[in-house]
Amino acid sequence: MKISTKGRYALRLMLDLAQNQSEGFVALKDIAERQGISKKYLEQIVPLLNKSGVLKTTRGYQGGYMLAKKPADYTVGDILRITEGSLAPVACLDDAVNLCDKADSCMTLPVWKGLDKVISEYLDSITLQSIIDDYRAAAIDEYYI
Repeated sequence: MKISTKGRYALRLMLDLAQNQSEGFVALKDIAERQGISKKYLEQIVPLLNKSGVLKTTRGYQGGYMLAKKPADYTVGDILRITEGSLAPVACLDDAVNLCDKADSCMTLPVWKGLDKVISEYLDSITLQSIIDDYRAAAIDEYYI
């Protein structure tokens, strides 16, 4: 499994919104500028996030985007599933029911199920808020007088 640019940028966009939530609605051009990401590329990602209900949007002069919930309510796994689809390491685990004709006799299936479980549990244990908190704590630890 390899996370695409779309998934990585979606996570950065969501983190930017989380960090700037006190400003209210945030313009996409401001996010693009702060993150060093093309505004056009972000315009391709926003509809995926918006359709999933993770963003609030408004148009007009003060238009922009904001998180629909608190940063602690979004996991990395949630965001990546929106942009990447399945995070399963093999295609046979993409669907809830394994449609592979060899599933009953596959010796390696338990390996892939285990990896899928580890990936999901790890990504679902990390929230936007925990990323921000960890980043701030590391920045404080690196500050010396």
